[in-house]
Amino acid sequence: MSQDLKALEKRRQKLQIQAGKERGDLALHFEPWEKPLSWADKGVDIFHFFKNNPIILTGAFAALAHYKPKLASRVLSVGWGAMKLIKSAKSLI
Repeated sequence: MSQDLKALEKRRQKLQIQAGKERGDLALHFEPWEKPLSWADKGVDIFHFFKNNPIILTGAFAALAHYKPKLASRVLSVGWGAMKLIKSAKSLI
């Protein structure tokens, strides 16, 4: 039984060394993608923040509509078009 345990321990050590090397290789290949993925992650966080706190987004748009109505109209039309585009793309998928 102890020989089996020793063999398992050696195998575990080999696998840990191999896993360490593979993690290092993956880190080297992942490095160029790290910054763009962090920006995408921040964008997703912002989206979830506004989804959970819609009053902030509504208040910001109301202030924009009050002080810059033409710009607010353009933003609203672009946003409406984007929503329609996203809905049509979802139906295709």
